[in-house]
Formats: sequence, structure tokens, C-alpha cells
Amino acid sequence: MNAPLLKVDGLNAFYGRAQILFDVSLEVGRGEVVALMGRNGAGKSTTMKSIMGLMARREGAIHFDGADISALPPHRIARMGLGYVPEDRRVFSGLTVMENLDTGRQPERAGAPAWTPDKLFQLFPNLGEMPQRLGGQMSGGEQQMLTVSRTLMGNPYLVLLDEPSEGVAPLIVEQMANMILELKREGLSILLSEQNFHFAELVSDRAYVLEKGQIRYGGAMHELARDDGVRRAYLGV
Repeated sequence: MNAPLLKVDGLNAFYGRAQILFDVSLEVGRGEVVALMGRNGAGKSTTMKSIMGLMARREGAIHFDGADISALPPHRIARMGLGYVPEDRRVFSGLTVMENLDTGRQPERAGAPAWTPDKLFQLFPNLGEMPQRLGGQMSGGEQQMLTVSRTLMGNPYLVLLDEPSEGVAPLIVEQMANMILELKREGLSILLSEQNFHFAELVSDRAYVLEKGQIRYGGAMHELARDDGVRRAYLGV
């Protein structure tokens, strides 16, 4: 088997003296969509921030594309082709759609899908209708699309996608699911943090379930869908 694109071993993370993650280990293969599932407060976002180098205190080994990124700062991790879409979107409210996209621009990478504004507007037609609209004048769903598009402008190998269906209209959730499936067809790898089980089941190959900062399940998504005990115990579905 090919080596995983992202491999996390024994990850611990802390906010001050409080430990949030406990020996979290996971993998994402090339061209794979992996769901990181769990209730609110389970540690999903902390896992993503730790991978991206955004936690002040973390322990464990993180390898991306064969390189050890455990001690690297976020900007160096991003330049290696690891994209991050945070849950709170963080668009530049005073910049237009096109200007927001320009802030994420990085050179093309061998073996990674290449993105341009025109190609992104095919993926997100809503954005194509408002290239000069300010980020602060967009709906939550439109901002979510813009944040994803800005990250894709970095031509990443893998994207950490944190709660893409949270707080957006059902129509946008459907568009997000179609978007993830299209990105997978393009060959992009995705680690998806998600509480919406139906959404995750629709787009994911495998899943990990977090509960109180610990991995409680890891396996095929279709097996998790059949495991009523795990879903009731850790996801409440």
C-alpha cells in the first residue's frame, strides 16, 4: 500500500494546563475523504488546529507527504500544500471575492489539482455571480464557499475542512457535499470534521470518532453506518 499522505501518531494537545487530546492517531490516504466525527467539544477542531501548527502546546508526531511537520509553524505547513478551512470562516470582510481569492494564491504543485478563479466559479456558481462583492456583505453560506475557494487557490494536496455544514442553509449543505465529491474526483485528499452524520456518510471513505479527546472508532464509513452501538454511544444518532 502507498504511504498515507497525512499520518498523525500519539497526538496530545493542551489549552494551558488542560489536556484536550489524548494520543490521537489517524491517517489520510491520497485521494481519500476521511471524516473526523464527534459531538461538540470532542476535540475535532483542536485536532485540526494541532495538525496545522496552531496550538501553542502539542505533542506527538505529524507527518505530511513524508515530511515531519510536528514542529513547523503554520505558514510553512501551508506552503507544503496542506490547506485549512476553519470553522469560523475568517473571510476578509473589507475585500472583494476576487481579492479574497488572491490572498490564498500559491504556485501550482506537481500531483495536486490546479485551481483558478474561473475553475472555482464553476465549482461555486454563486461566487461567480458576485466577484466584486465584499466579503462582509455575503451570507454565511457564501462566506463558507469563499473560504473553501480561497484555500483551494493554494493548490493543496490535502485540505482540513472544519464543520463545512455547520450553520448554513440546507441548500448550501447539499452544494458543499457535491463540492467535496467533486474535489475527490479531482484527486484532492480531505480530512473532514463533521457532526452531521448523513453529510459525512455521503462523502467519506473512512471515519474516526472522537469522544473526550480520544479516538473511539476508526474504520470504513459504511461499517460505522451499520454500527448502531458506536453511533448511539459517541454521536447520539
